[in-house]
Amino acid sequence: MSAKMSEPRDLFLHELGDVLYAERTLVKTLPKLQEEASDEELALGFEEHLDETGQHVKNVELAFEKLGEKPTAEKCPGIEGIKREHDEFLSKESPSQDVLDSFLTGAGARTEHYEIAAWGTVRQLAKECGYDGIEDLADQTLDEESAADKLLTKIATGGMFKAGINKRAAQ
Repeated sequence: MSAKMSEPRDLFLHELGDVLYAERTLVKTLPKLQEEASDEELALGFEEHLDETGQHVKNVELAFEKLGEKPTAEKCPGIEGIKREHDEFLSKESPSQDVLDSFLTGAGARTEHYEIAAWGTVRQLAKECGYDGIEDLADQTLDEESAADKLLTKIATGGMFKAGINKRAAQ
């Protein structure tokens, strides 16, 4: 990549590197979140999304390969900030388990929103650059990230027969 970004491809490779770093970080982080969660549905959600996230890493690596490039991660300050917020919350706040579950749900949602924005950028740049196969990978990944976000919202708010994590934390 050039020192000065002057081509859309340069930006596209940068965005792919950013999302690769984020997804690889989440592969390492999701098992920790699963272990911290006491709510079964939340822990299972983290476990299931870990499998999807492993595939997301492969999707980014495949995108690099389709471009004839070596997969190269770019440090992602966004995902690092979300991770740091989690770590600081745990060390400074000493939350009850219900409050921790509520916090983990919110942290998961923030992460999904970040990923949705990142993958949306990848998809749009792929479309603009004519990288159809990569656009399809991004679409698939976006669908999975959106589904994970919806699941976290359902877990947080509950339903007809179960109080959500947030309500339990508020009691």
